[in-house]
Amino acid sequence: MTMDESEIAEKVRQLIIQHRDLDMAIEALIESGKSDVIQIQRLKKQKLYLRDRITRMENDLLPDIIA
Repeated sequence: MTMDESEIAEKVRQLIIQHRDLDMAIEALIESGKSDVIQIQRLKKQKLYLRDRITRMENDLLPDIIA
């Protein structure tokens, strides 16, 4: 099943929100001083995965330009 452009754009918006929420969670853990290094590393990896997925989906929205 393929998604149309509006579905892809909506999914990108959702992923951006998740990415931002992860960023805020990481900052809160660091600022609390009670942070678990392994937990922070996992959250950062998840955040990077989301960033890569967002980039791929945004690229899918761009038309191919033949130069």
